[in-house]
Amino acid sequence: MKANVGTIDRTVRIVVGLLLIGLTLGGVIGMWGWIGLLPLATGIFRFCPAYGLLGIKTCKLRH
Repeated sequence: MKANVGTIDRTVRIVVGLLLIGLTLGGVIGMWGWIGLLPLATGIFRFCPAYGLLGIKTCKLRH
Protein backbone atom coordinates (compact mmCIF):
# COMPACT_ATOMS: atom_id res chain seq x y z
CA MET A 1 0.00 0.00 0.00
CA LYS A 2 1.47 3.28 -1.09
CA ALA A 3 0.40 6.39 0.80
CA ASN A 4 -2.19 8.38 -1.15
CA VAL A 5 -3.54 10.64 1.62
CA GLY A 6 -1.75 13.95 2.18
CA THR A 7 -1.11 15.82 5.43
CA ILE A 8 -4.13 18.13 5.42
CA ASP A 9 -6.42 15.36 4.18
CA ARG A 10 -5.03 13.05 6.85
CA THR A 11 -5.58 15.57 9.64
CA VAL A 12 -9.17 16.25 8.57
CA ARG A 13 -9.93 12.52 8.37
CA ILE A 14 -8.54 11.84 11.86
CA VAL A 15 -10.37 14.81 13.44
CA VAL A 16 -13.69 13.94 11.78
CA GLY A 17 -13.33 10.27 12.69
CA LEU A 18 -12.57 11.03 16.34
CA LEU A 19 -15.40 13.58 16.48
CA LEU A 20 -17.96 11.10 15.14
CA ILE A 21 -16.80 8.35 17.48
CA GLY A 22 -16.78 10.74 20.45
CA LEU A 23 -20.30 11.96 19.69
CA THR A 24 -21.47 8.36 19.44
CA LEU A 25 -19.88 7.38 22.74
CA GLY A 26 -21.39 10.49 24.34
CA GLY A 27 -24.86 9.52 23.16
CA VAL A 28 -25.26 12.68 21.07
CA ILE A 29 -25.68 10.82 17.80
CA GLY A 30 -26.83 7.31 17.03
CA MET A 31 -24.94 4.20 16.06
CA TRP A 32 -24.22 5.57 12.58
CA GLY A 33 -21.44 7.60 14.19
CA TRP A 34 -19.29 4.47 14.24
CA ILE A 35 -18.77 5.18 10.54
CA GLY A 36 -16.08 7.50 11.95
CA LEU A 37 -13.84 4.43 12.14
CA LEU A 38 -13.38 4.61 8.36
CA PRO A 39 -11.92 8.12 8.10
CA LEU A 40 -9.92 7.49 11.27
CA ALA A 41 -8.35 4.33 9.82
CA THR A 42 -7.63 5.90 6.42
CA GLY A 43 -6.04 8.88 8.17
CA ILE A 44 -3.87 6.72 10.42
CA PHE A 45 -2.70 4.42 7.63
CA ARG A 46 -2.44 7.24 5.03
CA PHE A 47 -4.16 5.02 2.48
CA CYS A 48 -7.67 5.33 1.08
CA PRO A 49 -8.87 2.42 -1.08
CA ALA A 50 -11.38 4.68 -2.87
CA TYR A 51 -8.57 7.07 -3.82
CA GLY A 52 -6.65 4.13 -5.22
CA LEU A 53 -9.57 3.04 -7.40
CA LEU A 54 -10.17 6.58 -8.65
CA GLY A 55 -6.49 7.41 -9.15
CA ILE A 56 -6.57 10.28 -6.66
CA LYS A 57 -3.51 11.19 -4.60
CA THR A 58 -3.39 14.11 -2.17
CA CYS A 59 0.10 13.44 -0.83
CA LYS A 60 3.27 14.89 -2.31
CA LEU A 61 5.49 12.63 -4.34
CA ARG A 62 8.64 11.44 -2.63
CA HIS A 63 11.80 11.01 -4.69
